[in-house]
Amino acid sequence: MSTPESFANQLLQAEQDRVGTVALTDQSPSFTVQDAYAVQLEIIKQKVAQGQTIVGKKIGLTSVAMQKLLGVDEPDYGHLLDGMVVENGTELSYNEVMQPKVEGEVAFVLKKDLKGPNVTALDVIQATDYLLPSLEIVDSRVKDWKIKLPDTIADNASSSHYVLGGKPVSVDKVDLSQVGMVLLKNGEIVNTGVGAAVMGHPANCVAWLANKLSEFDITLKAGEVILSGALSAAVDAEPGDIFTAKIAHLGEVSVRFSS
Repeated sequence: MSTPESFANQLLQAEQDRVGTVALTDQSPSFTVQDAYAVQLEIIKQKVAQGQTIVGKKIGLTSVAMQKLLGVDEPDYGHLLDGMVVENGTELSYNEVMQPKVEGEVAFVLKKDLKGPNVTALDVIQATDYLLPSLEIVDSRVKDWKIKLPDTIADNASSSHYVLGGKPVSVDKVDLSQVGMVLLKNGEIVNTGVGAAVMGHPANCVAWLANKLSEFDITLKAGEVILSGALSAAVDAEPGDIFTAKIAHLGEVSVRFSS
């Protein structure tokens, strides 16, 4: 029987070697969402022990389309570490990723702690210091992205890196349900999205997260960055690609993959 530690070590080894592993759900058909979060927490524990710092959380599977794709009815989440940050407008080495995809989303930076249960979208807005446009680079340590929900959760919600735009915007200056996004790849529009695509409003996603984390006695802390979920489908990234997300009222954010 595989333990959370053995599965965590397997995913960490895949990341180090840049060679995808077999899905955990294929190795252990009884592998559950609860098992998967235990694996994720073990991975984060090991990375923190190696000197990384938790700086926030990411929310995945916020759109109905993505939930249907994986046959689920709620989002998932992962941890953001300081080693995942890429500066806006700079380059990410393709040697640091395996099979990356890029998403545009709204980032919340908190000024107050949020502890569930019973956190509302209004609580989220009142606890938010400011908003930023962001790009999330998702990746999978599972070969060919052949994943089910527990696989992506165990793999820290298929997270890899993220980029924040540089100009903070007050949360009361934007109607986030109506905010539009354009995602460009090498100057061409490849995706568009709107705030309402993620659970009706990005703040609903953050409220869901605060309430979900209360099951694990985890609090969203002041100063943390919360990536609230992709406003449209993820787009494959190849060496040399440049991605830019432009989000109305929030500005733009970009990254280039080294060739």
